[in-house]
Amino acid sequence: MRPVEEHLAECLAAVEPLPPLDLALLDAVDCVLAEDVVAEVDLPPFDNSAMDGYAVLMPDVAAATGHHPITLPVIADLPAGSSEELRLPQGAAARIMTGAPVPVGCGAVVPVEWTDGGLARVEIRQAPVPGQFLRRAGEDLRAGDLVLSAGSRLTPRHVSALAAVGRERVAVHPRPRVVVLSTGNELVGPGRPLRFGQVYDANGYGLTAAADELGCIAHHVGVVPDDPRLLMSALEDQLMRADLLVTSGGVSAGAYDSVKEVLARLGTVRFTSVAMAPGMPQGFGTIGPDATPVFCLPGNPVSAMVSFEVFVRPVIRTMWGEARLQRPFVQATVMEGWESPNGRRQYVRGALDVDGGGRHTVRPLGGQGSHLVTDLADATCLVVVPEDVTRVCPGDTLPCMLLDRARR
Repeated sequence: MRPVEEHLAECLAAVEPLPPLDLALLDAVDCVLAEDVVAEVDLPPFDNSAMDGYAVLMPDVAAATGHHPITLPVIADLPAGSSEELRLPQGAAARIMTGAPVPVGCGAVVPVEWTDGGLARVEIRQAPVPGQFLRRAGEDLRAGDLVLSAGSRLTPRHVSALAAVGRERVAVHPRPRVVVLSTGNELVGPGRPLRFGQVYDANGYGLTAAADELGCIAHHVGVVPDDPRLLMSALEDQLMRADLLVTSGGVSAGAYDSVKEVLARLGTVRFTSVAMAPGMPQGFGTIGPDATPVFCLPGNPVSAMVSFEVFVRPVIRTMWGEARLQRPFVQATVMEGWESPNGRRQYVRGALDVDGGGRHTVRPLGGQGSHLVTDLADATCLVVVPEDVTRVCPGDTLPCMLLDRARR
């Protein structure tokens, strides 16, 4: 059996970030930057007011108090967007709105709440400190400063920052197109009646949802029967729309496993046993003229979902140009023990908690059979048991892969 790291390394070596696209800013949301973005202007681009109030010179208002207010003539009215370049003379004030450029020489802005709100003349009842309520040019960013690094996933916050420095378009790695096929004569889609010997297609829906949660453009083809000709036709139909293909089922040593029969003859697809539980039978390679990567995952629902987390997720994130390939991990103390198979890395469905001292604790959920999909639904983590551990005891500390939606 191959070690997990060896199989993962082979999968990662076969892919690279998708070629960048130049997209309008709003079309690039949730994509990954393919370039460093530097500011071409200062941010803010000019000194401006942080408050609605009055621009003043400090010597004119330094002595102002509620008992001894100072009255100044108001010589200008400066709204946001004003292009007037005003130099404030001694002994005068300018009414100013938030975001408006401050006059040359302005030492501070007096909030309107500290005044009588006068239009022709203003009574100032409290003195500001020098520089108070002024936003200085470049205090956020200077022209030439780095705004965002390549590899950043663009959130609405990032888009706001890019727009603030005037970027209308950016180069990004596009969202990977992931096509999911389920194989097996025993499968039917949810919503249809089950005949004896049939089960619902949990994998197709679960794997498509997992790709969608990652941010991919995910497409679920549906169920393909165990017929080599039908599988070959389905694969050929989907190659044009896929950056990555994911199949489930048909990778074991069964007599009717058409996935191995078809894909073993195509491209570089290789089927192997990986030292993990669940998810031992795995297939991976590339097919088609564009060397499209394809994962052939086991048919048991838990095996398929664990395989997605361990192998497919890192490959997708690599194609997207991201640096962090795995979900976050925490170290947790085991509360209940269990057996683990010798020589295989075990991924145990677990419920994570935090005790009163802030320490993470974890307990296994139900049975660990690869068909017990409802336990996976309740799990908040996968507890990773090393290959050389055969007995996990209460008090042991193990790494746990977080499954909760700490998005991507």
